[in-house]
Amino acid sequence: MSKKAILFATIFATSLFASSIDFQMAEKNPQRVTPSNSHQILSFNESVKDAMHSVVNIAAKRKVSSNAGNIPFQMFNDPFLRRFFGDQFNEQFQQNRIQRSLGSGVIISRDGYIVTNNHVIENADEITITIGEDPKEYNARVIGKDADSDLAVIKIEGDNFTAIKLGYSETLKVGDLIFALGNPFGIGSTVTQGIISALNKDNVGINRYENFIQTDASINPGNSGGALVDSRGALIGINSAIISRSGGNNGIGFAIPVDMVKNVVKKLISDGKVTRGYLGVVIDDLKPNLMKLYKSNSGALVLDVASDTPAAKAGLKRGDLITSINNREIRNRKDLQNVIASFKPDETIKVEIERDKKNITKEITLGNRAGLITSEANNGKFLGGLQLSEINADMIKRFRLSSNAEGVLIVGVEPGSKAEKVGFQPGDVIIQIEEIEVKSFGDIQQAVRKYNKQDKRVYVNRYGQTILLAIK
Repeated sequence: MSKKAILFATIFATSLFASSIDFQMAEKNPQRVTPSNSHQILSFNESVKDAMHSVVNIAAKRKVSSNAGNIPFQMFNDPFLRRFFGDQFNEQFQQNRIQRSLGSGVIISRDGYIVTNNHVIENADEITITIGEDPKEYNARVIGKDADSDLAVIKIEGDNFTAIKLGYSETLKVGDLIFALGNPFGIGSTVTQGIISALNKDNVGINRYENFIQTDASINPGNSGGALVDSRGALIGINSAIISRSGGNNGIGFAIPVDMVKNVVKKLISDGKVTRGYLGVVIDDLKPNLMKLYKSNSGALVLDVASDTPAAKAGLKRGDLITSINNREIRNRKDLQNVIASFKPDETIKVEIERDKKNITKEITLGNRAGLITSEANNGKFLGGLQLSEINADMIKRFRLSSNAEGVLIVGVEPGSKAEKVGFQPGDVIIQIEEIEVKSFGDIQQAVRKYNKQDKRVYVNRYGQTILLAIK
């Protein structure tokens, strides 16, 4: 390809994704009221009717190579078998070769940008949109997806759609009346009512980045990607998941808060993907038994600093307690993870830490987290279900390791996980992943970043013997 052609392709690709969006914001500090006399009926029809025009039904189709009963597709092109089984059965068979999923989405701009859950449209070959009860169908194209937050942006063509107004996460309160809007079970536009049951739920285990709004409003299959709105109809979250043994609603639903939605949506529209800032630390919560060692009673505790990372270059050390980022309080490791992820690579942030009971401020320019899985302490999910630790004197004694053992120690394997099925065991020491020798968490991070979502050969030292295991 000529230099001129390469320059044209670069300009075209840049113009394709270089978009932006102006959100329609609601008033930030609304007054909270109750009916004032016995002649008033408490109704929210006026509040939610505009929002309902912003919520769409999504039908996503994905072609699959497998078919009903594992019968070869060629058999159904055979004239004898077509006569024997009948064309009706053959048509049903053809339909079975297309997987369909139903979900919801929310129009966030007049020109047709829609936010939904990533899992609603993931791997879809065709996405069809209808708005409310209007039978008109729109074909949607994918603008960008982010599996870590379970958010995606799609777009339909037009310039006069009803864009929902966006609220503010920081003004939400437990007990606020809210409504869930969506398309449950594919039955059409539906509104359910409840309250905010809890805020800042971050150990649900659904997404990598979690800061959920919990609600008791009925959220059922098909509601995913729909709107969670306050009592004036402003968007406060995107419905995402429920906790249920039966698959039905049990009054425990979760929505992605609107501030996280705005942050991810902006990046998807402008860049087509989400790139997140990277600090380079292994972190944990400040446990009660350690609080006496610090003046602060909350924060993210640094357990390790990977070499050649922004944290290492700025001089962060093991034992540092990160208490705020850009004057925003950091209460625990999840706070730190979510806040760092909200910044882009190469952004410079102000980090407040406590070291030896003294407060220190550092300015750190973040790296790029694209494709990186952070080795957080005791997250139980790394490499398919592993809990990892550095090797120290206590671990050598606890797991009866060689005094000169090098690598990263597996201290736990999540029951029923992929890692357990592959054969990892507590006490194994990871010494190499593919061609990368492992002597620290930083080496593991490098290997996972390089071979993200690929099958990886993992070499472990099991009490003096080298064993090879493979995991994706």
